[in-house]
Amino acid sequence: MGRYYQGDINGKFWFGLQSSDAASRFGGEELEPSYISYHFNEDHLDEVNEEIKFIEEKLGDNKKIIDDFFNKKDSYSNKDLEDINISQAMLSDYADLGLGIQIRDCIVENGDCNFDAEL
Repeated sequence: MGRYYQGDINGKFWFGLQSSDAASRFGGEELEPSYISYHFNEDHLDEVNEEIKFIEEKLGDNKKIIDDFFNKKDSYSNKDLEDINISQAMLSDYADLGLGIQIRDCIVENGDCNFDAEL
């Protein structure tokens, strides 16, 4: 079981790591029932890009370590993270980075990006 987001972009939030409101860190407009509905357009693109850059700089060389790890594995344990010296906070930022890239690419391709995130 998991929580998903769907609309112009689709995906699954990382279990126990990524909150349903993860897209809020990239700006956009939040609308709320049992889902958070997000709307991004070209006016949000600078803010999205700034947050992506911020996360990439915050992760630094750890981004490559995490990329390499997930190129070999589909899942992880706390021991796995310990072995590669990656914290839950870093992994949370990494998960949000993937979401931010999806949002950015959707805006660039379509001019806007709309999706619902399960709570």
